[in-house]
Amino acid sequence: MTSLLQRWVTEQAERRPDATAVVMHGARLTYEELDASSNRLARTLKAAGCEQGDRVGLMLAKSPLAIVSMVGTLKADCTYVPLDPSSPAPRVAKIVESAEPRVILAEARAASLLSTLLSNTRLRSSIALGWMDSDRTRGQAFNPTFSLEDVERAPSDPLDYRNGPAHPAHILFTSGSTGMPKGVVIQHSNVIHFVEWARRYFNLGPTDRISGHPPLHFDLSTFDVFGTFASGGELHLVPPEINLLPNALAEFIRRAELTQWFSVPSLLSYMAKFDVVQFNDFPALRRLLWCGEVFPTPALRYWMARLPHATFTNLYGPTETTIASSYYTVPTCPEDDGVAIPIGTPCEGEELLVLSETRRPVSTGEVGDLYIRGVGLSPGYWRDPDKTRAAFVPNPMSSDPADRLYRTGDLAKIGVGGLVYFLGRADSQIKSRGYRIELGEIETALNAMDFIQECAVVAIPTDGFEGTVICCAYVPRPAVSVTPAVVRKELARVLPSPMLPSRWMAFERLPRNANGKFDRRQLQEAFTNDEAVAAEQP
Repeated sequence: MTSLLQRWVTEQAERRPDATAVVMHGARLTYEELDASSNRLARTLKAAGCEQGDRVGLMLAKSPLAIVSMVGTLKADCTYVPLDPSSPAPRVAKIVESAEPRVILAEARAASLLSTLLSNTRLRSSIALGWMDSDRTRGQAFNPTFSLEDVERAPSDPLDYRNGPAHPAHILFTSGSTGMPKGVVIQHSNVIHFVEWARRYFNLGPTDRISGHPPLHFDLSTFDVFGTFASGGELHLVPPEINLLPNALAEFIRRAELTQWFSVPSLLSYMAKFDVVQFNDFPALRRLLWCGEVFPTPALRYWMARLPHATFTNLYGPTETTIASSYYTVPTCPEDDGVAIPIGTPCEGEELLVLSETRRPVSTGEVGDLYIRGVGLSPGYWRDPDKTRAAFVPNPMSSDPADRLYRTGDLAKIGVGGLVYFLGRADSQIKSRGYRIELGEIETALNAMDFIQECAVVAIPTDGFEGTVICCAYVPRPAVSVTPAVVRKELARVLPSPMLPSRWMAFERLPRNANGKFDRRQLQEAFTNDEAVAAEQP
């Protein structure tokens, strides 16, 4: 077993230098080219002052260059922090202020965001900029420390590494209920354990052509990238411009002759809704995997009926436990739409525990809180010991103080044969379009608006693409007339698009329960029953 993620690239380059590693828009990068380019970037980062343990922000759209940047950062003994170029500047600024990267790697497409970010004098003075774009003129305004030309001139010979398996490989920032994104620290060993299990279980190899659909700040992409490199296959990055185009995605799978597709199920449901999959379509596709939310059984049946030659596997796991902690390969197409699909059994080195409020095991069939234990557990949240202690708790069934459980916040039960079933959230966190979203973060942003007197954000399930629809109930301040379009426009300045509510309802006063708290159940019913609300789109 390898000890560092970047070693997989070097091993493949030594074994099969001319084999294709990454493909996008017809451009190909071989393993030898990927290894050499990432070596050059690593040496450039070190020359720019990066030291072991430093963070490097990647303000790069999904591309072969972004993959080179990930690997090069690891080869410099640093930790990469993906920054979503499409996110609002205030949110990216919070992440940058928390991560304190030594260097940010950026390109022309992020020029506007970068300009806003670096208007903060403190950030501008503390962060070096690597301009990873051939258009130097756009980078001059930011006075970059080094450019892509500098990287291309650097030596490509191998480096010696000081990092080990327990060092952080990346920090992924997820939604936080206080309005401050949480940085989940993921070690090299966390990813390696999952990928090595997946390589054996799915029989991944050099003939595999693997999809890269999620953005690189989404943890599913970690398996796409490093699962491909571990097996020596080809990573086919899905262009972001076709992410939500069902026919284009189906054609992409056909033309690329993908052997594996991995995405959130809401996208698969969306493709089923538009009926873009033919019977016996995608003949090269050997396996279809999903993770991040529940895959509605009707849509699963649609896919399984059309692709009898493929296997279908449900993966489950929060970001804090590294990609996935359990799996269930559906043996046959479900007989009807009401069949529940389990999240299954633990991956190797993992354990799922369904516990009572006192953290004792519950009986078969009884609903309890889902905890995860094992090799995938993150060491915790970046520079946030309080949140880490709250989420990663001592195992009450062990005397070893280092034995921890991650409290997922999900409800579950153990069914027949020991299979685990996901039953929903126990708190205000939801999954929409596969993204983990804290409804409290949306409320925090809304409450900061001068024209909002009070608000509540709830979620309701749907069979549509979103999976779960985010709904906003709000009360304008007295004598203020404000439309959903105005609220949404202001909210879009501080939150990324997956977190924006799609249904809106104005109230004179929000309903409350006997405790004086917002009656969220009543609000959910209002959004579910009022057909006019769905049409009130800003």
